[in-house]
Amino acid sequence: MFNMFIESFYVTFFAVLKILIVVSAAGILVRKQIITQDNLKTLSSSVVKVFLPCLIFSNIVKTFNPSELKIWPVLPLSAVLMVGMGVFAGFIVFYRELPAKKNMLALTGMQNAGYFVLPMGAVLFADQLEKFNLYCFLFVLGINLLVWSVGKSLVSNGNGNGSKFDWRELITPPLVANLSSLFMVFTGLRAYLPGVVTDSADLLGQATVPIALFVLGGMLGGLKMQIHHYWVDALKVIGVKLFFIPAATILVIYLFNVGVNYPLLASFLVLEAASAPAIANLLQVKHYGGQEEKISTILLLSYFSCIVTVPLWMALWQIISQA
Repeated sequence: MFNMFIESFYVTFFAVLKILIVVSAAGILVRKQIITQDNLKTLSSSVVKVFLPCLIFSNIVKTFNPSELKIWPVLPLSAVLMVGMGVFAGFIVFYRELPAKKNMLALTGMQNAGYFVLPMGAVLFADQLEKFNLYCFLFVLGINLLVWSVGKSLVSNGNGNGSKFDWRELITPPLVANLSSLFMVFTGLRAYLPGVVTDSADLLGQATVPIALFVLGGMLGGLKMQIHHYWVDALKVIGVKLFFIPAATILVIYLFNVGVNYPLLASFLVLEAASAPAIANLLQVKHYGGQEEKISTILLLSYFSCIVTVPLWMALWQIISQA
């Protein structure tokens, strides 16, 4: 059993390491200003508005069959439950310091469900990548609205500054791609969609993972870190997001025998639960106001921690699922 743990840990560790090498390279290029913030903004905009929507649309239209995946509603629902569990746990941990630190609840509840998880899937589950990506897009469907409503409200008001909610912020290209592709699947309209359209969308979508990974690295590379000011709150966030949430998720999927009936889905949920806080938290602070230095520091520490925590939880799940 120990050998199984070590083997699984190393496999995931090197998968994370490959991703972090790309992330680190992008971060260095940004810090050296070889890639400017304007360049990064253009790349990020391209991912959000073009490449990711194409990947979502082509993957769902080509591979999603509701009759074969009857439990598909579990994915967006599990996203909502996972976020709720993180926010509630954060509320317990920071209870005595609320509402001053309610921005920490955004970090404990909102994970990087796409930019971090998609590259991990490409490395760890290459032989089942289409199904893995489908799980990811259906999961993101549940988390997207929460990140840009509840998450935005929490993280941008941590310093006491108010900002009005605008429902139009929820209407993003990835969400439109999700809903339109699901509409075509459930109405049967995809049968009339020319193959050249989905193939073209798939071709563009294949650029999503490497570019998104580069954007993630560039964003992290441009962050400032002041550990001595925020280390206590960082430990609390990491304790909730990278330890409690994965442990609770593993307990739930074990009790409901998800690993027995849907092994890939179980591994996917563990990976989502172990993911670091969403980069969207930082984007929201930059745009709407908030404690940017603090959020940046905790985000960086969380992503560095993932080098160990993600392989740890994936290895533990491998042992538990084989027991």
